[in-house]
Amino acid sequence: MIKVYSWPTPNGHKIHIMLEECGLPYEAVPVNIGQGDQFKPEFLSISPNNKIPALVDPNGPDGQPISVFESGAILLYLAQKTGRFMPPGERDRWQVMQWLMFQMGGVGPMLGQAHHFRLYAPEKIDYAIQRYSNEAKRLYSVMDRQVAQQPYIAGPHYSIADIAIYPWLRSWQNQGIDWNDHPHLKAWFDRLSERPAVQKGCTVLADLRKPITDDQARDVLFGATQYQAR
Repeated sequence: MIKVYSWPTPNGHKIHIMLEECGLPYEAVPVNIGQGDQFKPEFLSISPNNKIPALVDPNGPDGQPISVFESGAILLYLAQKTGRFMPPGERDRWQVMQWLMFQMGGVGPMLGQAHHFRLYAPEKIDYAIQRYSNEAKRLYSVMDRQVAQQPYIAGPHYSIADIAIYPWLRSWQNQGIDWNDHPHLKAWFDRLSERPAVQKGCTVLADLRKPITDDQARDVLFGATQYQAR
């Protein structure tokens, strides 16, 4: 059985959703990122960047176990393993790859920064809040234009690009977004929200997540040096 080492965050939800969509049996192993589990040696052995998620498949491409870290790489691995959610044509595959990279390089990092400065930063920095809130709006507008002309992010078919992006938009309110400004993207979001695998994937480990209320948890999550050195 595949093991996914994860936590109920957007990057974790991506992989939970993909596994559910593919119908693969898996075990979700919690990595409590507020308590520093991501710095434990056993986790670093499969995820050297100390980030969730990471996946261990006992039946890898050559029949031997394989571990994969980085959520985008895991989505690509699972798509190749199952032959699902990546189109067969080379041109269409590059469309999906472009939008997957758009999520990895833009949507995730920028919306993550919007969350941080709007919700978690110990002091309110107006410049940072405005900078990342405006970037969130820009990214939503890019995606809104994209799905105005086709049903899914990378074309006519549901793909790993949709799976990668969807979890990051679930916290739209915390990003300063008004859905009225992005009606096509809202329709896309609602359509994906109705998929049973999406619904189930977003509940995996969800009961373990607690609000960040203490300074130690903030230090662990946001890079205190004493945890980096472990």
